[in-house]
Amino acid sequence: MFEAHVYIERRNKLKQSISSGILLFPANTESPINYPGNCFHFRQDSSFLYYFGLDTADIVGYIDVESGEELLFADELTIEDIVWMGYQPTFANQAKEVGIHKVLPIAKLQDYLHKAVSQSRAVHYLPPYQDRTIIRLSQLLNQSPAQVSSSCSVELIKAVIAMRSLKEDREIAEIEKACKVGYNMHISAFHNCMPGKSEQELYGIMEGIAYQQGAGTSFSTILSQNGETLHNYNHYQTLTEGRLLLVDAGAEALSHYSSDHTRTIPVSGHFTPFQADMYNLVVAAQAKGIELSAPEVTNQSIHLAVCKVLAEGLKEAGIMKGNTDDAVAAGAPALFLPCGLGHHMGLDVHDMEGLGENYVGYDENIKRIPLFGYNRLRMGKALKPGMVMTVEPGVYFIPSLIAKWEAEGINKEFINFDAARKKIGFGGIRLEDDILITPNGNRILGEKRLPTTIEEVLAAMNDK
Repeated sequence: MFEAHVYIERRNKLKQSISSGILLFPANTESPINYPGNCFHFRQDSSFLYYFGLDTADIVGYIDVESGEELLFADELTIEDIVWMGYQPTFANQAKEVGIHKVLPIAKLQDYLHKAVSQSRAVHYLPPYQDRTIIRLSQLLNQSPAQVSSSCSVELIKAVIAMRSLKEDREIAEIEKACKVGYNMHISAFHNCMPGKSEQELYGIMEGIAYQQGAGTSFSTILSQNGETLHNYNHYQTLTEGRLLLVDAGAEALSHYSSDHTRTIPVSGHFTPFQADMYNLVVAAQAKGIELSAPEVTNQSIHLAVCKVLAEGLKEAGIMKGNTDDAVAAGAPALFLPCGLGHHMGLDVHDMEGLGENYVGYDENIKRIPLFGYNRLRMGKALKPGMVMTVEPGVYFIPSLIAKWEAEGINKEFINFDAARKKIGFGGIRLEDDILITPNGNRILGEKRLPTTIEEVLAAMNDK
């Protein structure tokens, strides 16, 4: 939690961005795992954290744009709650820490909203994603759950994105803390990656560091020798000589700001010649992506430039063919990079995407490219100083995708399918770092950068 003035200033700026009405920010609720009393680890809604700062379930933030009134709706703990949870500060005291001086019971919220609706005032809220929040809003607004989900405020969405996209210095400092924990998580994978160990063991070590040094992981850890599966959450295999281990993992600082890094490690402690060629190609692609990341450059143009680097390298390897520019225009590199180059980072690891990818990553100037793979670029619009982005190119040999494209003749003038088919079983390579867009370019976040070149990777594996 930051100082009270931070949240006051944020709420004041938000009020200036909205024409009129009521702004409603429901906190997240507890979510049961397998019975009501056994819940998942609680994670607060990020926009609630951004404007109200409190890491507590089942409360609601309320802002009246015209009058300027700000309050929290929350029920104080009963003695039975205290028996199980211990003494907690009152919500009245918690609210003062974020500059709110009025707290009312949750039941009173219905009266406030009924009055607003009866006066034909707009009630603005962000897209709800938890079922319990949807049900609560349904009851409060006298709408069906389907209506609640479709009636969120585009005006509020755009105002929140405009604010949260540009990180304050204090936010950068928190992301740097998350990067430090993420570095330690990944270094443990370098030190423990060897034939005979299980993926589950490495996963457990990394998860332990995330909770030992921060608030846990920022997303479900991807750690697999089947790196061609982009989001592979299975950790059931034994590390095997000759294979590549892809590790995509991030940490949350105690403030919930996130990090997100990926590295690919040779289980044997050395790369085969083809693995080395593909690894160096991804290093070059990432370097190009980072080099081009600067204010007013569109992330979409950077993605296409990175695809050109990959296409040239795959041509040299005999896997792609034809004119490179034509291949990129046709979307042919997406066979080997069927996802986007990167995404926003912040309080969410895919920052603000719950507010709508097209609002977060696109605008009236930059529209999503409808080609396969390119359409998975989450963020395409122009970069601005203060944005935090990931840069994460890769090369993947996906058996089903190769088979589909070959059977349907997709981009056959640019793909050597015989050569691509022979690489099935290779897996995948991805490299990912978090960067801050600065007035003059960018800088990689984190006190130390994770090993990146082949020489650095092998040295880290040998440095136990």
